[in-house]
Amino acid sequence: MDQPTVGILHPGSMGAAVAACATTNATAALWCESGRSAASVERAARFGLTPVATLTELLDRSDIVISLCPPAAAEDLARDVAGHCFAGVFVEANAINPERVQRIAGLFAPDATVVDGGVVGSPPVRGKTPTLYLSGPGAGTDRIEALFAGTAVQTTVLGTEVGKASALKLAYASFQKTSRVLVALAIGMAREHGVDQELAEVASRRSDSYLAEPEYVAKAAARAWRWGPELEEAADTLAAAGLPPEMLCAAASTLARWKEAKDSELTLTDALDRLAQP
Repeated sequence: MDQPTVGILHPGSMGAAVAACATTNATAALWCESGRSAASVERAARFGLTPVATLTELLDRSDIVISLCPPAAAEDLARDVAGHCFAGVFVEANAINPERVQRIAGLFAPDATVVDGGVVGSPPVRGKTPTLYLSGPGAGTDRIEALFAGTAVQTTVLGTEVGKASALKLAYASFQKTSRVLVALAIGMAREHGVDQELAEVASRRSDSYLAEPEYVAKAAARAWRWGPELEEAADTLAAAGLPPEMLCAAASTLARWKEAKDSELTLTDALDRLAQP
């Protein structure tokens, strides 16, 4: 099969790095620069992505389109793509719940192929190797596996049912992200009573405890704008399964206190101070 052309919607820190990996087995990775920020332009250039002027041009030239955006924008973005009668492979790789993925799949005409995707891990830079879990029609998942073969993005196919990859992504995010929120609350409580160093000493006796990594609280604060909506999606998934969503809703609400810290360079003290301000 000839090398495909890939379109990425939109090149955030994860999307740009994933698209750059795709260029190993693609003729080009395109992105639409219309309406995007200067930071997006710089990031796309740094990762060697090819700019196009409009979404229409991107869709006309792309065989595969990968959607990696904040969860709230996922359906609107998919609707725009479907509205252009895109007939290639559309990878819905956002952190959204399985029902939303299935609803998105229903937007596309029969000649398009929708693949459900979920990225677990950090962006594929500086030796990081995230896994892109896939589910959906075999013809589509086969093409995405081939696209990332030999790159830092590992792929695992979970089956032909759209929604499985998103369910796995949110199940993992439910634990991993909520655990970080609990660390922040525990350290904040200990600091208020002057026992934060003692808490760190207790945690250091267990190498598998997130409490032993207090520096990660500041990183969690900077990523809260993305993590909160993911946990809201995960809470909806729990509710749909008849399971209680309240813990994840509370974690998302806690993360919302950090929403103004988007991608900031914070210290642990900065993060905890912001967390204490409603």
